[in-house]
Amino acid sequence: MIDFDAHLAPYAAHSSASRGRRHAEEAPGSRSEYQRDRDRIIHSTAFRRLEYKTQVFLNHEGDLFRTRLTHSIEVAQIGRTLARSLRLNEDLVEATALAHDVGHTPFGHVGQDVLNELMKDFGGFEHNLQSLRVVDHLEEHYGAFDGLNLTFETREGILKHCSLHNARELGELGQRFIARTQPSLEAQLTNLADEIAYNNHDIDDGLRSGLLTMAQMDEVPLFARHRYDVERTYPGLPGRRALYETIRRMITAMTADVVATSQALLLEVAPQHIDAVRQAPPLIRFSGEMRAETTALKKFLYANLYRHFQVNRMRVKASRVVRELFDAFMAEPVLLPFDYQVSEGESAVREHHQARKIADYIAGMTDRYAIREHRRIFSLDEL
Repeated sequence: MIDFDAHLAPYAAHSSASRGRRHAEEAPGSRSEYQRDRDRIIHSTAFRRLEYKTQVFLNHEGDLFRTRLTHSIEVAQIGRTLARSLRLNEDLVEATALAHDVGHTPFGHVGQDVLNELMKDFGGFEHNLQSLRVVDHLEEHYGAFDGLNLTFETREGILKHCSLHNARELGELGQRFIARTQPSLEAQLTNLADEIAYNNHDIDDGLRSGLLTMAQMDEVPLFARHRYDVERTYPGLPGRRALYETIRRMITAMTADVVATSQALLLEVAPQHIDAVRQAPPLIRFSGEMRAETTALKKFLYANLYRHFQVNRMRVKASRVVRELFDAFMAEPVLLPFDYQVSEGESAVREHHQARKIADYIAGMTDRYAIREHRRIFSLDEL
């Protein structure tokens, strides 16, 4: 029998000691439990849809901008690098990274914000919780159960945030939000890998789009320091290559900082088991200095990229598409595909159930499908 955990630290998530799946299954044999999770995620419908879901820029605005899919792949790559350095479970990190956005709406965060507002009387909308709903219920690939039947540890890593109200509905999985304990180190690591990925690729996409300039980026100490280092090392290097060199060095600096800081914390706390990790403070983190620099970078991107007037124009249009689709479906559920129509139950219960089904339908849309669906319903040219 293959020992998939032999190289891991004692505080890592060992697949042989997993808390298991919601529905019992035979062991996967030639794969670890977390490899099986990763493979199921990659073959899922929701994962494929990420190719046409917005990260910052709409998919059709340019072929080279990141999408939710390419972002998730970058998170997985950074996560595996960090996990290997810290002797954590790479397969669990990869599975969590690839699945963390499968519940995200079309049109990036604006889609989530609008759906949350529209669903305020029906339990709200959280994209992390929706990702869990996708892998637990909405995927339909297996005869024995709904969803993908992932391990507890992968599901735990997917659920990055959760309101207390919703946590109370999740049983064991939601308990850490109530008790204020920590998830596995792999989940903590994936969270930071996500931040490292989007901070750096949003710089690249922002500059490529022309919404950011190099002069603006020089206002950010973390970026400026590495850009000047590139200029000293490679005088006269063309702009795109200089940018790639700068971003590469930023990612290297961030990951090295996470490894050094986390190794020191792990040595100090010395957890001997994943259960000790859950009772400890967060152990995968940036140093204070790097955290200050990444926070400054995020504030810069928020002010200069995410709230740029051209991005805001997209946000307004996207908001209108999501809002009008939701309102139309609530007013006339017969506009929905049959699988999303709710016809049974008392009025209030039926309305609540119908709203959740509409949220599932809209959240599962790609950007271009949502635009086409909006056009089919509202454009007279589609008669």
